[in-house]
Amino acid sequence: MGFKNAKLEEFNNYLRNRKVAVIGLGVSNIPLLDYLHNVKAEVWIFDNRPKEQIPKEIIYKINQYNFETSLGENYLSKLLGFEIIFRSPSCMPTMPELVAERKRGAIITTEIEMLMEIAPCKIIGVTGSDGKTTTTTLIYEILKKGGYNCYLGGNIGTPLFTKLSEMMPEDIIVLELSSFQLMEMKVSPDIAVITNISPNHLNIHKSYEEYIDAKKNIFKYQDENGLLVLNYDNDITKSCAQEACGEIRYFSSKEKLDNGIIVDDTVIKECTNKLRRHIINTEDILLRGIHNYENISAAIAATKTLVNYDTIIEVISTFKGVEHRLEFIRDINGVKWYNDSIGTSPTRTIAGIKSFENIILIAGGYDKHLDYLPIAKPIVEKVNSLILIGQTAQKICDVVKKELEFQNKDMEIYMCNTLEETVAVANSIAKSGQIVLFSPASASFDMFKDFADRGNKFKKLVNTIKIDE
Repeated sequence: MGFKNAKLEEFNNYLRNRKVAVIGLGVSNIPLLDYLHNVKAEVWIFDNRPKEQIPKEIIYKINQYNFETSLGENYLSKLLGFEIIFRSPSCMPTMPELVAERKRGAIITTEIEMLMEIAPCKIIGVTGSDGKTTTTTLIYEILKKGGYNCYLGGNIGTPLFTKLSEMMPEDIIVLELSSFQLMEMKVSPDIAVITNISPNHLNIHKSYEEYIDAKKNIFKYQDENGLLVLNYDNDITKSCAQEACGEIRYFSSKEKLDNGIIVDDTVIKECTNKLRRHIINTEDILLRGIHNYENISAAIAATKTLVNYDTIIEVISTFKGVEHRLEFIRDINGVKWYNDSIGTSPTRTIAGIKSFENIILIAGGYDKHLDYLPIAKPIVEKVNSLILIGQTAQKICDVVKKELEFQNKDMEIYMCNTLEETVAVANSIAKSGQIVLFSPASASFDMFKDFADRGNKFKKLVNTIKIDE
């Protein structure tokens, strides 16, 4: 007899004829429309955009299914009397309307949380301020190469809730999880990875403490059979071990651990009871930078008991990275151009800067109310010329100028109004042997849809530059 997911069947029966709210018509919630229609739920759709700003095909589907809607300004004013509410990650659970519904007895959840509750198989979750996508993708590729039937989702890949009926107990789900997805979550993956934690999204989270607490939910509900992979070099992640219930595995690029995965000079090694096992030389890895060696170490720690080392090494040595993450674009007259649009915080851009020498840096963007003081010294020490754009341009300029004054150094700093202008300036000043690095240290929402939109536009501009004959 074939496998039947009893939890899924029970949930489907529960949804039938229940009053269900879907808040936000983002990527994760769109597949829910078909699903909820098929299980005959009574559905209301809430979105802060007016009807004319929502794609026509989605409006057509809503009308076809006879779903009720509350759109535009004050869209949550009709959120009353629901039994289960699916919120999008961007809809904070602390919103007064959600708090009120929870007090009335509503279940507040997300597509990703219900997936984790109902999935019949092992789940690996990855979070962190930096390196989530690279680490998650590496884990997925290692497991796939190791022969597992895997599903990739969460903050990347595709929404997986509607794939639950296909999943078998022997499969593995790999999820990238943001602080917004983890916030108030009451379930943790079997294997949890935290790459690092540093200030981020402070324009949305009410405090750094709230952001950290959200990240901790990735392991908070594990039992003694759980596995938690932690960055030993990050004080916050290292301290998470005190709250963990299951096994701890560390990775480090700074400490010679007795047990864990370490980056020891130019070699990634496994340490067990003070014994050292050579895994791979960093020169045999396509990814650049110590931060990527840390991401690789985290992926090894998460998979080393699931897949043999020959397979792990094969994947690591051929992995070219993820788009918009120190992505090489082209060589123009001896100048190498890199797209690091994922650099949405100072810590991400610092990691990118440390990967190169002789840099022209293009930075700046949407202001998430982050502290830019930490980026000043790395810029002054590693960057030849600085090109700035966006809301954070002046903030970055101010801290860099103070550091230049402190170190008694000079640097060319250019203030630009458009991305086109930054590329033109960089092309005019770049000399053979230099690196042009686009790593904004800021979010993209002042000028672009998201970091991918920003990165794609940067690549398009770079690819239109004519090479001197």
